Amino acid sequence: MGRGMRKPVVAANWKMNGSLGLCEHFVANLARPDYADVWIFPTALHLGALAESFRDSDISVGVQNVWCEVEGAFTGEISASMVAAAGGQLALVGHSERRSLFGDSDAVVARKFKKITEAGLIPVLCVGETLEERESGLAFEAVQRQLNAVEEAWDNPAYSHVAIAYEPVWAIGTGEAATPDIAQAMQALIRNHVDQNSSGDSQAVRILYGGSVKGVGAAELIAQEDIDGFLVGGASLDVNEFNQICEAVKS
Repeated sequence: MGRGMRKPVVAANWKMNGSLGLCEHFVANLARPDYADVWIFPTALHLGALAESFRDSDISVGVQNVWCEVEGAFTGEISASMVAAAGGQLALVGHSERRSLFGDSDAVVARKFKKITEAGLIPVLCVGETLEERESGLAFEAVQRQLNAVEEAWDNPAYSHVAIAYEPVWAIGTGEAATPDIAQAMQALIRNHVDQNSSGDSQAVRILYGGSVKGVGAAELIAQEDIDGFLVGGASLDVNEFNQICEAVKS
């Protein structure tokens, strides 16, 4: 399977933003491209509303985070199985903000990943290096460490039902995306890692880029061989901007 066989993905991570009004606005105005998969990650509060609205469509809805147990005395948390029961189809895991702000270690990310797969959801595994790691020449090592941690806790590493999102931490929220060359180099490394460490077809795995993605510049990024789509942060709150990014992956 080559690049042409991988359907592009455009995913919206709303982070701690949104309202029922925004949900309604997206349902009314979101492009429904047949050439790309569109995934939306609202807050857990808004998952049910969006999942119901998109029930009979090609748009998939997921959550930004789950806890690493099925149920129990974990005040404030939700489980992957609860997400599935509520109509969710995907879950982000290992987002850089979870790692840096909430202390999700590689081991915790691996446990969450396992629960997400066991619940039948599609995990979108986020990996990426900090500015310090990039400047120290340790970017590749940091990303491989994050992948290794998940694989060590995974019974049978086969990435066919997994998406990976490379997000250079130094680009998130800065307005400055990585250059296409920098992004492509890391995405190719990730694909090679999957090829060496899993039982699945590395050419089938969809690897997204995340980090200040906007409509301007998206076409140049998606033109790279190993960039299969985007995990969009701030720009995903503007449906017109998000539609522009969807249009950029068409070719």
